[in-house]
Amino acid sequence: MPIIELQRRMRQLGEIRIGRVVDTGRVSQKTGKPILRPEKLNIFRLTSASRPLLEEVAALYGGAVQAWTPANGGPAEWEVFTEADRLPVLVPPREPVTQWYEQYKGSKCVRRCDGVTEQKNDKPCLCNPDARACQITTRLNVMLRDVPGLGVWLLTSHGYYAAVELPEVAQFLASTRGYVDAWLAMEEKQVVRDDGQTARFMVPKLDVAVTPAQLLAGEGAVAPEALGQDRPAAVAGSDRPAIEAAPQAAAEQSPGRPAPTAEEFLAQARTATTFAQFKAIWDEAGAARVSPSEAQVAEMKAIGARLKDAAPAAVEQAPPTPPAAPAAGPSEADALWQQIVAVWPGTTSELNTAFAQVMGGVAPDTASEAELDTFLTKLKAGEL
Repeated sequence: MPIIELQRRMRQLGEIRIGRVVDTGRVSQKTGKPILRPEKLNIFRLTSASRPLLEEVAALYGGAVQAWTPANGGPAEWEVFTEADRLPVLVPPREPVTQWYEQYKGSKCVRRCDGVTEQKNDKPCLCNPDARACQITTRLNVMLRDVPGLGVWLLTSHGYYAAVELPEVAQFLASTRGYVDAWLAMEEKQVVRDDGQTARFMVPKLDVAVTPAQLLAGEGAVAPEALGQDRPAAVAGSDRPAIEAAPQAAAEQSPGRPAPTAEEFLAQARTATTFAQFKAIWDEAGAARVSPSEAQVAEMKAIGARLKDAAPAAVEQAPPTPPAAPAAGPSEADALWQQIVAVWPGTTSELNTAFAQVMGGVAPDTASEAELDTFLTKLKAGEL
């Protein structure tokens, strides 16, 4: 039996991001540090403390794993800029989405509000509703369907459209009481501002291959035995692609409609110009469980291999990424922090908040080795 007052949850394996921070080329006169700015992406960028996990991601969705240091000075991690704007995911059945108004000072969250009550101090909301100091913060937890590891990947968005659209879809999928097979994708939106300028930005969304009626009937949830079936892997290296499934499964998936054929998916694959486009077609074929001939499988593999081999040139042409972590070995403080991160069960932002609370307002990046060691001792002893 679980401990009653403990909130159980899956560990976080990494984060799914739709932006990055870039150097503006200017230096702050106050701090002497480079001035950075956020930049949106039209492909998914994944970060994690585990390089092997990201190597699996890169094998599936393209890109190269490289060292990465967060702009807020957090512990060094790894990142990969994929070639995909669509990822196959599983939506967990319990609380896949959380939403708050949040305000940070450095890496410390000083306000977390639901619009009525400020949770940290249990007081009424401190913001002016017409000019909030806090940001909308929407967090979505999903499992990457084809990536090894038992845990969730976190996507955080501060956008308005993600805040009003994403939670309803995720909660609907979670209400099926099972892990729902879905795709995390990006959709471009255009908004005309008050000054007449048109703003274009990418918004994360969740897609499924079944109807709402099928979901409510329990057909969209993934059965436990299905999780062990073969899934699409890196296309060029797969010996047995997932699209070699029983032909009757496709008909069962879409009753009343003709099932898509392997030749239709192959025709789409022939028109793909990037590995990401091909991977999306491959995933759809796997979900539809079509039954291709050996010749069709061979041609699909050849297309995937050709597009994947051409991918590195596109990656090299991408804008420069933030500076990588120093090659020198970690200090004692860095080593202690890595141990803390390994033991901590929640997100990095939650860890930073907890550290400041326990250590009297001291932020992790300014803490001494003794303070880091004290926090680690308390954490291992279960005092937090």
